[in-house]
Amino acid sequence: MTDSSLGFAHFLSQADAVGIAVLTVLAAMSLLSWYLIALKLWRHVVVRAHSMRFLAAFRAVRQPVEAESLWVKTGADNPFVRVLGAGLTACLALREARKDGARKTDEAGFDLAAPDDYVSAALEHGVAAEAHGLENGLTALASIASSAPFVGLFGTVWGIFHALRGIAYSAEVSLDKVAGPVGEALIMTACGLFVAIPAVLAYNAFVRMNRNLVGRLEAYAHTVFGLLALGQAIGRGEIVELPPTAAKAEGAR
Repeated sequence: MTDSSLGFAHFLSQADAVGIAVLTVLAAMSLLSWYLIALKLWRHVVVRAHSMRFLAAFRAVRQPVEAESLWVKTGADNPFVRVLGAGLTACLALREARKDGARKTDEAGFDLAAPDDYVSAALEHGVAAEAHGLENGLTALASIASSAPFVGLFGTVWGIFHALRGIAYSAEVSLDKVAGPVGEALIMTACGLFVAIPAVLAYNAFVRMNRNLVGRLEAYAHTVFGLLALGQAIGRGEIVELPPTAAKAEGAR
């Protein structure tokens, strides 16, 4: 067996159905991983752009009616707008309860006669819903990052077994007869690492970005609570600004 005959193509020609199945699984995991990475990056860029425009307009809000007008005009195109919408929806429910002139609770059991608690609970629910939505896709990335190396290792073990079985039936046994097939089988481990490393790096990056965004949403919810429940005007310095880049924000820490 010459050096030119060794390599991935030769390994594929020698692999059995199990080896091909393992490579197919790794290829599918890699495609899914890169699809999720691209999708979440694109969503992060879009959400960031929409959020910056909304927060720039929100700085000029001084009254709840102005916040309601901005909410209706903007639409639910970013997490900050949706959190504001949760607070405004709670205020509308309180307004309807006051019209009835009776002590009421909504379907979740919140006391509509306690406006501060009701608005606060609605804002907390809005932030929690956004945090839950940000988790979409992360479970798949984490699963790929943790399982791909073991899938590749299984392929390596099976490839070595397959190669040694072929050598056992060979009339001539020498180092080149053993090293070639075993080295090719180790390609499976490399394939598993090739799939896992981008997935784990992307998972860690997205978890950090999500944590930063949720922190900003929580601070923003306090500002919205002050406007809607306490009637306090929004000061320019109270708005949570999005930094130029998430990396720069982490570096500042």
